[in-house]
Amino acid sequence: MKRYKIAFVCTGNSCRSQMAEGWAKELGSDVFESYSAGTHPADAVNPFAIAVMKEAGVDISSYQPKLLDEIPYEVDILITMGCGVECPFLPANFREDWGLDDPAGNPIEAFRITRDTIKLKMLDLIGKVREGAIVEINER
Repeated sequence: MKRYKIAFVCTGNSCRSQMAEGWAKELGSDVFESYSAGTHPADAVNPFAIAVMKEAGVDISSYQPKLLDEIPYEVDILITMGCGVECPFLPANFREDWGLDDPAGNPIEAFRITRDTIKLKMLDLIGKVREGAIVEINER
């Protein structure tokens, strides 16, 4: 099966998009080549995001926030996290907004809820890709 380039984009690239990249690499490495980036990246990944992913067995401690120009210019799938980020300059065959609230500034439990929500969305997306249900993706 082809591996699709997938990018998770938000503003700070410190919480949601980093967790999504971690889940994509953990659960969908057979179908995804995964990236994350932000329009205005933070200085570091949020420590609570790192902690809750570690609780789930996914190590994102080496991840760093990145600008959009630090990931491939053209991807197959673009997932925005719900922060109103529009990426018309990042070409993608399939786009989806996951509409997630930013857990930053909240207690760690908010990060756990976000982590678990992202995992469910990721499993759904991986299933759609494996089944060929995302018809907007064109073979290159």
